[in-house]
Amino acid sequence: MEKRGKIYMVKQLFKICAAPLLLCLMFLTGCNVDILGLFGTTDLDKRMEERNNFKFLTTNERNLSLTDEYSFIVLTDIHIEDGKAWGLEKLKDVIKADSSIKFAVITGDITQYGSTQDIKKFIEIASSLNVPCYPVIGNHDVFFGNWPHWKDMIGSTRYRINGSTATLFILDSASAYFGKDQLDWLEKEIKTARGRVFVFSHANIFVKSPVDIQQFTDTKERARLVSILRNKGDIMFMGHVHKRIINKAGNVQYISIEDFRHNRNYCVVSVGKNGISIRHEKL
Repeated sequence: MEKRGKIYMVKQLFKICAAPLLLCLMFLTGCNVDILGLFGTTDLDKRMEERNNFKFLTTNERNLSLTDEYSFIVLTDIHIEDGKAWGLEKLKDVIKADSSIKFAVITGDITQYGSTQDIKKFIEIASSLNVPCYPVIGNHDVFFGNWPHWKDMIGSTRYRINGSTATLFILDSASAYFGKDQLDWLEKEIKTARGRVFVFSHANIFVKSPVDIQQFTDTKERARLVSILRNKGDIMFMGHVHKRIINKAGNVQYISIEDFRHNRNYCVVSVGKNGISIRHEKL
């Protein structure tokens, strides 16, 4: 009992000492994080077990009909809180005004705490867009052990979308790493990808300068991801740091975009015979 008591005390001391450091990291990165929630995140392995669980996306939405020319929207870090979506409802007007837009992707932190109420709000807005909306899970979406709400209302946190001229890969980096199982899956699946390849994740894998805090915890996983996508992917979109960061490796662009909650930022990605163009807009 004495030994167990010492172990418990060490764990509690670690949590107390870690809090100031985590606060410092959050200040430097600008990521709106709740300390207590960090200790309540859900294990990645459990989320990977739900790989074929689709509650929100229909079969048709998982198989897109695309031509050689189309557009799509990417945005991130909405942090829906207590039912407030910070103007995301207006996105349907943007889509209605541009018939070339065929789908939208939100790269994580869709909610602030992963609550049922806020996931319902996301589903309500996404259902009003009249195009498929693909959710990416973020660290805020699994806070306080709330991932079961996502599982019951949305489903899988990693999945593939097949299009006639493009393939989308949605990855789970809510715990700041991918895990071997997920990277094995991506490496296998990308071999049969058709058309252009777009990858979406939450945690950014590159930093803007040497003094920035690295958000991705495993540099070996980052190296493997870059190797998997090299000469096979087109663009990987990320969020999390609430900043625009653009890198290129192995002919693949890696783009982190500004958050929607505070900046109302979104990207319109246009794909055509002459290539891909991206414009950053504010709602």
